[in-house]
Amino acid sequence: MRLRYNYRVYPNAIQRQALAQAFGCARVVWNDALSIRQDAYKQSLPAPSMVELARLVITEAKKTEGRSWLGEVSAVLLQSSLRDLGTAYSNFFASKKGTRKGPKIGPPRFKKKAGRQAVRFTKAARFSITEDGALRLPKIGDVPVRWSRKLPSDPSSVTIVKDVTGRFFASFVVETKSKPLPELDWQETDTGIDLGLSSYAVLRDRKIASPKFFRRQEKKIRRAQRKLSRCQKGSSNRRKAQLAVAKIHARITDQRRDFIEQETTRIVRENQAVYVEDLNVKGMARGRFGKSVHDQSLGMFARTLEAKCARYGRGFAKVSRWFPSTQLCSQCGALTGPKGVERLHIRHWVCDCGAKHDRDDNAEMNLRAEGRQLLAAGRAER
Repeated sequence: MRLRYNYRVYPNAIQRQALAQAFGCARVVWNDALSIRQDAYKQSLPAPSMVELARLVITEAKKTEGRSWLGEVSAVLLQSSLRDLGTAYSNFFASKKGTRKGPKIGPPRFKKKAGRQAVRFTKAARFSITEDGALRLPKIGDVPVRWSRKLPSDPSSVTIVKDVTGRFFASFVVETKSKPLPELDWQETDTGIDLGLSSYAVLRDRKIASPKFFRRQEKKIRRAQRKLSRCQKGSSNRRKAQLAVAKIHARITDQRRDFIEQETTRIVRENQAVYVEDLNVKGMARGRFGKSVHDQSLGMFARTLEAKCARYGRGFAKVSRWFPSTQLCSQCGALTGPKGVERLHIRHWVCDCGAKHDRDDNAEMNLRAEGRQLLAAGRAER
C-alpha cells in the first residue's frame, strides 16, 4: 500500500531561491514539451516519444543560450515534469475513450506561475535524510524538517510543495503494509453514516455536529476581500492583502482536513463496518445550499473513510444515492417519509404504522440495514 506522509520544511533564503528556480525550470520544460506536441498535432504528425521530447526540451535545450539555466537544477525533477505531462495525456486519451473512471477531463494546458508550486525528486536524484534529520536535496542543500512522526519505510520519492501562503512542505511516498485493528462485534459496532448539512454525520450512537469552518470565518474573509479590492494592482499593499486572504483560506483548509482526519480515525477505531451513502456532491453543490455543501467537504470525508477502512481491515460499503434512506420507514419498510427538497425542514415524522421517526436517525438505520446486505452479498457498492 502506498501512502503519503507530509511534513513542514523550513528552507533558508538561499534554498528558497534555489527552489524557486527549480519550480520555474520544471514549468518551462512542461510548457516546451506541450508546445512541441501541440505543433505536431496541428501538422498531423505523429506525437513525439518521451525520449525524443527529453532530448529536445532538456538535453538539447541546455546547450542553447535561452535555456542554458536548465543545467543549474537537478535533471531528475525535469524528467519528472516531462513524465507528468505524459501521464496527463494518457489520462486525457483514456477519458476520451471512456476507459477512465470519473468525469471527463480535457487535454493538458500550459502552466503559469501560480500560488501553489511543486517539484518531485525520485530515488534517481539521490535525495536522503541526514543523521540530524534534515532533508538533503541535490543542488539545494540540507533543508530542516519538522518531523511529526517517523516514516514507516524508505521513501521512493519526495515532492516539495510551496502553497499560496509561502509555506513549504515535503510530501514523501512510502510503501507500507495494512495494519488490521482488533476485530469488534460486527452486530454491535457496525454503523450507517447519514451525511448532511444540519448535522455533519449521524452515526449509530452519536451525531457529529457541523463544524462550519468557512461560515465562521466568512465575515473575516469578506473584510479581507474588501480591502484587497481597494488596493492598486501591482502594488506592495495588494500583494500583502492577497497574502492575508490566502492565509485565511489556508487556515480553513487545514482545520477542515484535521477535522476529517480525526473523525474518520475515531469512526474506524470504534466500528467494525461502516456504510456510507454515495452522495452526488457536485449536484448538491449546484443548488441553493452550494456554499454549505462545499464547506462540509463530504466527498473528502467519504474518500478518507474508505481508504482508512481498507488500511485497517474494516468493512466498508457505499449505498446507492437512489436508495430512499430518509423516506423509508425503518420499522415497516413503507415509503411514507417526507419527499422533495421543499420538505427538508421536516425533521420528525410519523409513519402509518405508528412508528415515530427522527429523519436522520431513521436514515442511519436504513443505511445500516442496506449496507449489511451489500457486504453479505459481497458487493461493496451498488
